[in-house]
Amino acid sequence: MTIKLLWPYTRWPDENEAEIEKAGDDVDCIFVRNPQDVTDEQWASADAMISSPDPLSLQEIDKIENCRIFVTPKVGFDNIDLQNYGAAGIPVCHVPDYGTQDVADHAMGLLLGLLKGINRYDNRLRQDPVNNWRPMDHPLALRLSVARMGIVGLGRIGTAMTLRCKAFGMDVTFYDPYKSNGSDLALGIKRSESLEELFAESDIISLHVPLTGETRDLINADVLSHAKPGLVLINAARGEVVDLDALHDALKSGQIGGAGLDVLSEEPSNMDRPLIDAWQREEEWIRDRVLITPHSAFYTPQSLYDMRTKGITVALKYLRHGRLENCVNDEFLVNRR
Repeated sequence: MTIKLLWPYTRWPDENEAEIEKAGDDVDCIFVRNPQDVTDEQWASADAMISSPDPLSLQEIDKIENCRIFVTPKVGFDNIDLQNYGAAGIPVCHVPDYGTQDVADHAMGLLLGLLKGINRYDNRLRQDPVNNWRPMDHPLALRLSVARMGIVGLGRIGTAMTLRCKAFGMDVTFYDPYKSNGSDLALGIKRSESLEELFAESDIISLHVPLTGETRDLINADVLSHAKPGLVLINAARGEVVDLDALHDALKSGQIGGAGLDVLSEEPSNMDRPLIDAWQREEEWIRDRVLITPHSAFYTPQSLYDMRTKGITVALKYLRHGRLENCVNDEFLVNRR
């Protein structure tokens, strides 16, 4: 019997050759541009659904009467109603192994850009290549092998970032209350018992946590007030983890020396936020202290291929063999289909 996979949001401008090839000849791949264009028959006949955002409301869940699994083909799942699908007996799974190296590489790039002054030097030389030929004009400069690095969240990406920092000779400490004892010993790093302690002792902090009710605004004014003066903050996780207005105030006061942000609390950001407004205007106090990239840490052609195909593997393993991988709504799952 042919397996039917439904994509209710088709993001890519090509003919979906990557997905079709990965799925194989015995799978019927159904691609629809927007959920409102999915027919009742397509909803009802799909054995699995693959979608980044949640395409169905609470009232519409009955449309997918034959669906046995929902895969969101990315790491984050904060925009999926896990409880709703769990109550309907549908496991929700994600793809945690896509983009691990790419995001860690990008976070390291933001770190290097700020501490080595790469953007600062480039910008100043463009303005005046003769008078700005001053290699010592960089207040964030710090030899990496003497830097104390703090990692918040020692999951897959946090661990990948840790290994990169250790390769540069950095002294790494992590904070993650959910990691078992011994994680520090396995990696040859230290453990901090609180965020405040980690911020007080680190020269650089890199965030690698998912967005949950617990982590929203995790990095707030109180935590930032404990920062070692001049600390550099890197966020390639989720924008809502950082209170952007509190970061603005900490940067302006000098408590925070610089910030590299691949994610923001609103994307594209609302320019009336003080930090974004100051950055866009290149106000003197913030110039060259903040790097912002457009939620692009994940992107390479290789990671894009993984995003498009790894979710298929997760769905087919379950449909063919009953093997459930990376389920994120297990606590809500009743009477699995």
